[in-house]
Amino acid sequence: MQLIARAVGHRYGALEVLAGIDIEVREGETLALIGPSGCGKSTLLGILGGMIEASAGSVELRGVPPAGCLNPLTYVFQDFALLPWRSVADNVALGLEHHAIGRRERKERIEAVLALTGLGDFADAYPRQLSGGMRQRVGIARAIAVRPAVLLMDEPLSALDAQTRELLQEELTAIWARERTTTVYVTHNLTEALHLADRVAVLSRRPGRLKQILEVPIPREERASPAHAPMLAQLHAALWDQIRVEAAAADREVADAG
Repeated sequence: MQLIARAVGHRYGALEVLAGIDIEVREGETLALIGPSGCGKSTLLGILGGMIEASAGSVELRGVPPAGCLNPLTYVFQDFALLPWRSVADNVALGLEHHAIGRRERKERIEAVLALTGLGDFADAYPRQLSGGMRQRVGIARAIAVRPAVLLMDEPLSALDAQTRELLQEELTAIWARERTTTVYVTHNLTEALHLADRVAVLSRRPGRLKQILEVPIPREERASPAHAPMLAQLHAALWDQIRVEAAAADREVADAG
């Protein structure tokens, strides 16, 4: 499905955080949102997902949901948000429990997403027994078990160490190649955005406005190849040029506030 925002703006009281955002997220693509701290990326994601009511503009979900879709819009957060008293399989089942599906289908969905995310041998484990990367895999498995039309991911890898982030980037690439779920992905990490996204949307300093949408022309499964390193470096430099001055200003603003 497509996700379309028109003239979206938002205020928290007198503070304007977003202004005049026009974005079309294409069916089956991953669109990354980047920008300086405080530019409204997470607020925009909340508006796109219906968790926050925009002060201005509109959001439309257009198209036909995928077969077996239970939740049109599903989130994955930075916080793993797992229930510690539930096993891995039972945490994944949480998103299925309020839907009218039979026990057999529920079991099949859980087994399928555990296999897809490399958790098949950990169905009976508890969150405390898992590494941070494994816990985030559970969060991703729980999200895709409902076969969402649009997946909304808010800094899902930022709490992980560098090596685990690299591994999960590779796994997300494989999952998206298979599932082709329309995805909006918020991150501060330009390298991560270029590794995972089909397009990268750059927001300005607050109030966040859309400055640019950059296409990443390299097939996602080929981006780890050394042959594409020069082009990825050029794209990284182009993105950094878009946000460098504003990121420095935002950093000083946060420092002054402290």
